[in-house]
Amino acid sequence: MARALLLIVSFVVFVFVFVPFVSCSSPTYNVQSFGAKADGVSNSTPAFLKAWSAACGSVKAATIYVPAGRFLLGPVEFRGPCKNNINFRVDGTVVAPSDYWKLGNSGNWILFVQVNGVTLAGGTFDGKGAGFWACRRSGKSCPVGARSIIFNWANNIVIKGLTSIDSELSHLVINRCNNVTVRSMKMVAPDESPNTDGIHVQSSTGVTIVGSSMKTGDDCISIGPGTRNLWMQSIQCGPGHGVSIGSLARQYEEDGVQNITLTNSMFTGSDNGVRIKSWARPSKAFVRDVTFRNIVMRNAKNPIIIDQNYCPGNQSCPNQARDLSSQFKLSSGVKISRVTYKNIQGTSATPIAVAFDCSSSNPCSGIKLQDLNLTYLNKPAQASCSHIEGTSSGVMVPKTCL
Repeated sequence: MARALLLIVSFVVFVFVFVPFVSCSSPTYNVQSFGAKADGVSNSTPAFLKAWSAACGSVKAATIYVPAGRFLLGPVEFRGPCKNNINFRVDGTVVAPSDYWKLGNSGNWILFVQVNGVTLAGGTFDGKGAGFWACRRSGKSCPVGARSIIFNWANNIVIKGLTSIDSELSHLVINRCNNVTVRSMKMVAPDESPNTDGIHVQSSTGVTIVGSSMKTGDDCISIGPGTRNLWMQSIQCGPGHGVSIGSLARQYEEDGVQNITLTNSMFTGSDNGVRIKSWARPSKAFVRDVTFRNIVMRNAKNPIIIDQNYCPGNQSCPNQARDLSSQFKLSSGVKISRVTYKNIQGTSATPIAVAFDCSSSNPCSGIKLQDLNLTYLNKPAQASCSHIEGTSSGVMVPKTCL
């Protein structure tokens, strides 16, 4: 009996000691293991693509790790679908080529296509946009420019803790996506840098943007056609052109924008605050069920504005193509309705803090103003209304023009 017990114990010890341990943890792919160099000079694009290929093909959720250092990258396309979720973790800095011609005319720097369940977390992305901006200002022949980070046809995406600086064009684009969360992101570009939108969302549903700051040369957040169920909270905007729906009516067959909320946010020194803009041309587009609430303006030039005669620089305006002797004037076909402005206060950098220039053929309707307190040079600001119907209640500074 004792001998049998000894044999059993010996067998257990043998198995414990000699049977190899099989890990159930998710694999991690360090880009340096694939040849990436953290010197900011060597091209790490092939190494990043190899790491992506390994993670994308993993049957388990995988992590791509970018350690501390500077990694030269791009342009690059990370394409799915992949076999499982991927955590793209960045502790270092990803750098675009200093020569803007090397990004070519693709319009993209870092592109994610047809991916699901991807988390992009941490790190700094340096778009090196200064040379491209200088080229555009000089009037020379320039490439089209590149947007820094783009997600196309993607689902269940998390983007958190990133810093994006000096993007040639938009810092982050979310296009034809579902269920995207952007959290604690910081975007920085000079206020004179052209078209450097912070985040652009279009043709996407279920996007949430929280706790993020944008200092840009264009819209802090721009909301394009086909955007549904967009939630924006705790946004810091300025300098920049504000949070803008549009511009819409670029085309006649254009999808609408619906169920948009911006809350608990601040605009500092921005060219606009909350804005809806459309060109004065026929369109099937619409804007409805929008709420702007609990917002502070600090010296914003146009805190509240609807502009349905949008034409930047007064160039190529729809009516300019018409015979000047004609009495016919185009108007925007975009129908704007059910927009609420609630608890918006602070200072305007211009006398008219509330400006509603709506379409003569499709007047704005269902507009609600509640508890506005906007001043200009320590005096009540002014309001201007055209082709609009709605109601106002509570504190109303400026005096309502509805």
